[in-house]
Amino acid sequence: MTMESTSTDRPVSLPEAPTLQARNSAAFWAATGVSRGHEVIRRRGFVAVDGDERAGQRILIQEPDLDPGEVAELSELTRRRVGPVTIEDPFSSTDLAHLGMRTWQMPVMLRLPGPVAAPALDVTRVRQSEDLRAAEQVVIEAFDLDGFQPYRPGELFPTSLVEHPGVDVFLASVDGAVAGAGLSVAADGIASHYWIATSSAFRSRGVGRAVMLGALADVAHLPATLTASKLGRPLYESLGYTVAAPSTWWATPAADA
Repeated sequence: MTMESTSTDRPVSLPEAPTLQARNSAAFWAATGVSRGHEVIRRRGFVAVDGDERAGQRILIQEPDLDPGEVAELSELTRRRVGPVTIEDPFSSTDLAHLGMRTWQMPVMLRLPGPVAAPALDVTRVRQSEDLRAAEQVVIEAFDLDGFQPYRPGELFPTSLVEHPGVDVFLASVDGAVAGAGLSVAADGIASHYWIATSSAFRSRGVGRAVMLGALADVAHLPATLTASKLGRPLYESLGYTVAAPSTWWATPAADA
């Protein structure tokens, strides 16, 4: 899967959003896995990133029709894991109840190409290592990623991650203080966004909106997908995203979405 920011040559529709999100999420997590030195396993129906006891294992279902062999291999991967597991199924079509994991749903959303406003806060693309570390710490705090504590610089966002074409990390600041962060991925003509985070000291001050606007600026010509939390959905709807379909997530108790 190529990481690029060229525009698609055809319109996209809401029914396509789960597939587009599946592909982008696989591109993002594969880039993350490679940057961390973890094994990336690619199959027709899923992509798995087999991490260590802290990063855990991420499985991205890529098709709505996994065959019994693929389900069996996916299940065996989760059983022999060394850390927490998170499985993302944007099609909500694969029953993994036999794994005994907790499960929940979040909507896949689609935004068609179109202009975006300038952010009201200062938002910059990360270029320096110290800024990447700042973004990393905001995300760990905002998402309660206890598995990455005690903090080890470069573990969540390795320096080489932002060297992958199409992967960008953004920082938002308020009066010179780091207030929020987020990550965007442009792959195969589709953009998506991950880890949109606001520091607890700056909540309810428009930081998440600023991060999203800053991240959308260079990919506004592309269709964009994302998977929204309950709290994030109103923000994304205000930015032109429309709910397309429910995505089902499965995780071990210690895993973080």
